[in-house]
Amino acid sequence: MCGFCGFVNPTNTDSALIRNIISLMSERIHHRGPDDEGYWQDEQLGMAIGHRRLSVIDLSPEGHQPMQSATGRYVLAYNGEIYNFHEIKTELENTGRASGWRGHSDTEVLLAAIDAWGVESTLKKCTGMFAFALWDKQERMLMLVRDRMGEKPLYYGWQDNVFLFGSELKAIKAHPAFQGEINREALTAFLRFSYVPAPYTIYQGIKKLPAGNLLRIPLQSASFSTSDLPEPEPYWSLIDIAETGLAHPFSGDEHDAISSLDQLLRRSVKQQMLADVPLGAFLSGGYDSSLVVALMQAQSDQPVRTFTIGFNEKDYNEAPHAREVARHLGTDHTELYVTPEEAMAVIPALPSLYDEPFSDSSQIPTFLVSQLARRHVTVSLSGDGGDELFGGYNRYFLGTQIWKYLRPFPAWSRKTGAELITSISPSAWDRFASVFGPVLPAEFSSGRAGDKLHKLASIFSLSKKSDLYRKLLSHWEEPERVVINGKEPRSNVDTPLAIKDFVHQMMCIDSISYLPDDILVKVDRASMGVSLESRIPMLDHRVVEFAWRLPLSMKVREGQGKWILRQVLYNYIPKELLDRPKMGFGVPIDVWLRDDLRDWAEDLLDESRLQSEGFLNPAPIRQKWAEHLSGKRNWQYYLWDILMFQAWLSAEKA
Repeated sequence: MCGFCGFVNPTNTDSALIRNIISLMSERIHHRGPDDEGYWQDEQLGMAIGHRRLSVIDLSPEGHQPMQSATGRYVLAYNGEIYNFHEIKTELENTGRASGWRGHSDTEVLLAAIDAWGVESTLKKCTGMFAFALWDKQERMLMLVRDRMGEKPLYYGWQDNVFLFGSELKAIKAHPAFQGEINREALTAFLRFSYVPAPYTIYQGIKKLPAGNLLRIPLQSASFSTSDLPEPEPYWSLIDIAETGLAHPFSGDEHDAISSLDQLLRRSVKQQMLADVPLGAFLSGGYDSSLVVALMQAQSDQPVRTFTIGFNEKDYNEAPHAREVARHLGTDHTELYVTPEEAMAVIPALPSLYDEPFSDSSQIPTFLVSQLARRHVTVSLSGDGGDELFGGYNRYFLGTQIWKYLRPFPAWSRKTGAELITSISPSAWDRFASVFGPVLPAEFSSGRAGDKLHKLASIFSLSKKSDLYRKLLSHWEEPERVVINGKEPRSNVDTPLAIKDFVHQMMCIDSISYLPDDILVKVDRASMGVSLESRIPMLDHRVVEFAWRLPLSMKVREGQGKWILRQVLYNYIPKELLDRPKMGFGVPIDVWLRDDLRDWAEDLLDESRLQSEGFLNPAPIRQKWAEHLSGKRNWQYYLWDILMFQAWLSAEKA
């Protein structure tokens, strides 16, 4: 795992200045690659590429980047792992397309494959997570590429007639041409989703390269401008995979499907266990991480290193469950109980860690478990991706139930029902739920029943399934009222689909939006922030393609998701150790905001401060802050969105 950055500025041909700038940009992502640094530049073009290396495969100097191909045609700066590079290497050798190897890195094999077959044909052969910048000297073409599911990040754009790119925004920001104008449309979208959706970033003129895309920047002329920048080209599309898979479903029975998924996941896990450095896994005790660890241990002759973060707050603590799973599998398990003070100490680092506003509060425990794992290993596998592929999120069941019940009722009756629900305060509903909890549906018998019912009431007036799904995803439901001069842009959440089933629609949209823009951002920045490589076996594209061939009945059954995943897991771990309500991976932000974080939050939410900064309308924010402090409502997620923007903005101005 590594990081890279670069720029093209044909007006600057000063070799020393080019080197100084790329060195500065590269140093900003030192954490992504503390083991080595490298630079390549072309003074005539004013081009430079920098690379930071975290040595994982081939620890020798022969893995140094940027790397030139054996023919000298290509220069590559690459972040990620090609898990099947041994197979590609063998194919190159068997077809006489390989020259003598300098080392044994996947980088060298990737370059040789591109030299032999071209970029697009090579990408079709690669199984892995990656982002890379490739300079083709012969065609004078710069290519930026991102892996199929978006595990690895890549940013790019024009600033003052300089083309910039990099693994993280902080590298781009280090270039003197960077302007840093805040994109109010991106900010508006952030308040709805808690992340800035691709292709936008918080900065005007800087974009995220979408997952599964290739961007070609022709530099044939001595000078070029923003008009020369074409749109990215998809070389693999999750939507196409989903629609094709559902149109040509798996033909075997349940036993065949379980066996096939077991074999696919085994192969993926085995390939992702390849490393020349110590390796382990995150273990929460839930289905996904437990399955990844079980398959690791089944294919290892040594106890696998596993890591868990625990909290003393019972509602947020999965450590006991993880401990039982680890004991059953015989892993070498490490757990660390974190105090609220230790967890909150992470908060000041979040703006720098994520580079732009990001408010998934599980960013805190994700960073803590990454920090714990890095003390012992350099690579850690995780169980992310199972919810999107196999129907694990509660909103899938809640959405279908709501739509089923609402559809027969006329609009006037839905409105009346909503008014009846909202006429009773959330706190009163909470008291009711505490008394009658045993006979209520699970969604409302647990904490914050009042908030859930009030959100349900706001759904009653909706007339389309797509509007219902957006509502279930949303934090601030009218973000344009909060952002001054804000306008909400279209994003991947708005993508039209030919998929008929509502649950599959939600899963597909989640896979092209929430997964790459929230979950994978969270994991990448938290792990790479401590120089830890994180790998995600469930996002092997062969597993993804198989999952989309399965009927919904093999994913969601009897109101519970991930049916087939659980059947595979039961082959390795007893059912009684696993089956329990989904907990998630969070921290008690609601309580902290009323207690230890109150002064910090009050300073960032100060009305005069909000007015002087000119980005956010204070009125709705102050109203929610007052209601939250009084205990009248729990607005933790809405407030965390605002606080993460405010903390980021404060760091920007520092």
